[in-house]
Amino acid sequence: MSLAPALPRPFPLPATPVLPVVAVVALLGLPVGPGGGGGATPADAASAVLVGFCVVRLLRQRRRPLSRTAALVLGLPVAGLAVAATGAASPGAGLTGLGRYLQVFVLVPAAVLLLIRGRGDFRLVAWSLVWLAVWQGAVGVHQYATGTGASYQGQPIRAVGTFGPQDVMGMASVVSLGVVCALGLALGGGAPVRHRWAAAGCALLLLPPLALSFSRGAWIATALTCAVQLALAGARRALAVGAAAVAAGVVLVGGFGVGTALLQERMASITQVADSPDQSVTDRYSMWAAAVGMWRERPLTGVGLKGFPEHRDAHAPLALSSGSDTEGAGVAYRRQPLLSPHNMYLLVLSEQGLIGLLTLVGSWLALLVCALRGLLRCRRLGGGPDCALVACGLLVWQLTDFCYADIGGPSTTLTAVGFGAAAWWALSGGRAEGASRR
Repeated sequence: MSLAPALPRPFPLPATPVLPVVAVVALLGLPVGPGGGGGATPADAASAVLVGFCVVRLLRQRRRPLSRTAALVLGLPVAGLAVAATGAASPGAGLTGLGRYLQVFVLVPAAVLLLIRGRGDFRLVAWSLVWLAVWQGAVGVHQYATGTGASYQGQPIRAVGTFGPQDVMGMASVVSLGVVCALGLALGGGAPVRHRWAAAGCALLLLPPLALSFSRGAWIATALTCAVQLALAGARRALAVGAAAVAAGVVLVGGFGVGTALLQERMASITQVADSPDQSVTDRYSMWAAAVGMWRERPLTGVGLKGFPEHRDAHAPLALSSGSDTEGAGVAYRRQPLLSPHNMYLLVLSEQGLIGLLTLVGSWLALLVCALRGLLRCRRLGGGPDCALVACGLLVWQLTDFCYADIGGPSTTLTAVGFGAAAWWALSGGRAEGASRR
């Protein structure tokens, strides 16, 4: 037997079943090739492996996978999806749409919920989202500084990260979720102080790339979510963080010149969408009108999964353009067709009708209510609210962003992971707060 002392590992990696979830998040940092705006991505493949790993683990452990409440909340959308799949224009379209919705809103969230064992695992997933956001944000800032980003008003300066101009909302979504996770970790009291300061620094560091994404929807969703998180954290912390954010804004805009004329014009356009909207806003209003027209035609069941593009022209007003121009970030110019209303609620309403909307949105609202109840239970028991603030923030951001975006593109896998992490707190973590704290 050797008497030599065992050397400690410099960066010990916990043997936790949540590591496949972290792997899915990490794969979203890989560059998306030209024309990769649609189709399966490495992250999608990893999410399928994640679900399979979870199933095998459950079979080996021979335990009940979900509680009745969790099964009801996560399984609620299946009813509406099944009805909408039968009404699709073709069996192939119905199966494709059904598989995508099940992946994003049922299977992957359930797998993430089951693989997270406690607060430590949850924080690991939250930090993986933060580091993904830091990486994508760094790529985006470099694109803006070097003029190698996506085209915006004729200039290649729009920060899109590794997602390319085919998914201009991808980097904005990743960075926004990173801000939300970092702020929740910073405001909560469950982690060591140095970790909270690191999270606060990451949240401030992610503000410039979020601004340079030129995504008005992401700005609105992030600002509203951060305000909700601050309100839930308490007045004292809200004032302190608010003062730090104002100071950081003054330094960034005044000291480093982040507030360019184009950025200021983009911010001002938020208040002009009703008076003098640009063509992108006009197209969005036209798509919304088309979605409402489809719903009125078939109010209960909609036009079927994947049916929006086929029925768009029959319901869209003449103001709708033929598509949007995309180029830059290593991709040649192309005319990208407008195939969705860029509003998740209207997309569901048009393709799945009232049945699909009530089941899907009902599931999301149930998660939010359970997450808020878990936060109140955590405060009553004196536990650190960091996990609760992150979970509530993820849900509030996603439900707000769905007013301006829908699923589609490589970044959609992150939506599934976010719902799964929030579902763990809402359906498991918050309930177990009194039994064990980590």
